[in-house]
Amino acid sequence: MPGDLKMARALWPVLVASAVSLLPFTVFSTYLVPIAEETGSGVAAVGGLRGLGGLAALAVGTALAPLIDRVPKSKAVAVGLVVLAVSSALGASGDFLLTAVFCLLVGAGTAVINPALTAAAADRFGDGRSAARAATLVTSTTSMTAMLAAPLIALPALLWGWEGDLLAVTVVSLLLAAVFLVRGRKGEDAVAEGGPRTGYFASFKALAQVRGSVPLLAISFLRTAVFMGYLAYLAVYYDDRFHLDPALFSLVWTLSGASFFVSNLLTGRITNAEQSTVGTERLLLVGLLAALVTATGFWFTTWLPLALAFTSLHAASHAVVAACAVSLLVRRCGSMRGSALSLNAAGQSLGVFAGAALGGAGLGIAGYPGVAAAFGLLVAVAVVAGLLVLRSEDEDEMPGTA
Repeated sequence: MPGDLKMARALWPVLVASAVSLLPFTVFSTYLVPIAEETGSGVAAVGGLRGLGGLAALAVGTALAPLIDRVPKSKAVAVGLVVLAVSSALGASGDFLLTAVFCLLVGAGTAVINPALTAAAADRFGDGRSAARAATLVTSTTSMTAMLAAPLIALPALLWGWEGDLLAVTVVSLLLAAVFLVRGRKGEDAVAEGGPRTGYFASFKALAQVRGSVPLLAISFLRTAVFMGYLAYLAVYYDDRFHLDPALFSLVWTLSGASFFVSNLLTGRITNAEQSTVGTERLLLVGLLAALVTATGFWFTTWLPLALAFTSLHAASHAVVAACAVSLLVRRCGSMRGSALSLNAAGQSLGVFAGAALGGAGLGIAGYPGVAAAFGLLVAVAVVAGLLVLRSEDEDEMPGTA
């Protein structure tokens, strides 16, 4: 199996594109207040537009899932990057209506870009563990970008403002789109284009028949709902219990992001090693059990060091689950991996909304114990799904096999 550095050199456009795809909404979230002032609307109204992106990602990701594997991945990524470029240019206008269009297009564009990039990385290294490792490198890059993007965009914004940041994303996205089109013409998508040509709805049925695919997709949805819901109320909890101001809480956020990145990177490496001694399905279940403990226990902590430990462990456990789920989908779905990853991303988009809503309901009904109960219930269901995935394990997935 190629080493991480060799894979990264081969996949550099994929990794750069995965990082760039996160920047538009990072700029939007970081500069929400000045963007709202520029549009002449309230922060709540403009901030609510972010939800349009999630809805667009859910709709586009689900609708296009059977089609991702029917076109060269480089062309799909290039189209998504052009959409991202156009949306970023519109977002820099400062107009409320165009900002709404910006959110819709970014959601739609990333719904194409992210699964296509992950599948393209896997296709570059064929099938099996090498392909899965390549896919997890993309997800690791995404998590690292999420952790580092805010300070990286803040520095150039001092020179040209948030509008300049979005216009820079436009330029970089167009350049990357050209790179992917050139790579596509060189035939680098040849592996991805081979595959059975089934009907549109038959593709969903065929994917559902893949060993463990349905519980794996359910796990991704439930995990995302818990983690994103948890993050939505994390600052509130640290303020209520430990009176941390935003400056100090930013360190907590960095701790969570760093824990997720390191855990995701290491899990992808360990579970996809040629002579791995750790079964991916078993590690998935361990990650879910750890998430169950931390998702419930965190909300009862009253000692800051313990809360920080729970924060780090919770992020790490989710990263383990995410890396294992992506690895198994890539290894098991073969020529349908693009469709599987597209549905996986769509489920995560739905999870963002479901988690925040369920966490808010729990908080309103029973306070923080209600939040713990709501998230604990979701993880418990995910554990059951993890047991179903473990039952579907065969000798190709057993520890020590390539």
